[in-house]
Amino acid sequence: MNDLPQPQASRVFIVDDHPIIREYLAQLIEQQPDMRICGEAVNLPEAIEGIGASQPDIAIIDISLRSSSGLDLIKEIRARGWTVPILVLSMHEESLYAERVLRAGALGFVNKQDSSKNILLAIRRVIDRQIHLSPEMSGRLLKGFISGPTHKEMTPVERLGDRELEVFQMIGRGCGTLKIAETMGLSVKTVETYRARIKEKLAIKDGVELLRHAMRWVEEYDARSQA
Repeated sequence: MNDLPQPQASRVFIVDDHPIIREYLAQLIEQQPDMRICGEAVNLPEAIEGIGASQPDIAIIDISLRSSSGLDLIKEIRARGWTVPILVLSMHEESLYAERVLRAGALGFVNKQDSSKNILLAIRRVIDRQIHLSPEMSGRLLKGFISGPTHKEMTPVERLGDRELEVFQMIGRGCGTLKIAETMGLSVKTVETYRARIKEKLAIKDGVELLRHAMRWVEEYDARSQA
């Protein structure tokens, strides 16, 4: 008879506004003897309340949330002094977001299209407070660390700030200024400021050219993500 105490299962909190993804993750995690779900949320306010109450061993966060950004949620968690390990699970392209989520305070990034095996590996590594990225992304970041940052290796879009990138993507998906402001919880004036900064950084003359450029970029981005 084995009287040794069994290790306590790690508590996992999921933040994603897609019910199918939450259900898939919950089923995957509950099948593991060393993990259990302790809460779910679909937006930033729910996540802050739930994480604060449940004190999970890991928070799995999507980048795109209802009326907010996963990056904003990560920054808010860190601003509160909470040390919960964070893994970003997203459909977005790792090359564009991995460094951003690490800077915000997450420990890893994994794509929703990855295998269940790789997703579980990412979760366990982040619970252990290890950084998890794809081998390709890890190599790219290590190369940048050794050689020093260089803007020559970054595209103009990659040089956009986190909020600027969100606005740029929404423009490319046909959203007007008012819709962007409502979705992101910003004022119209603030969105207009972001639009002006984007045009300046991308050397774009007017709104028509900005829309055309953003739509073309989103189309190419979606094609890469689905490849």
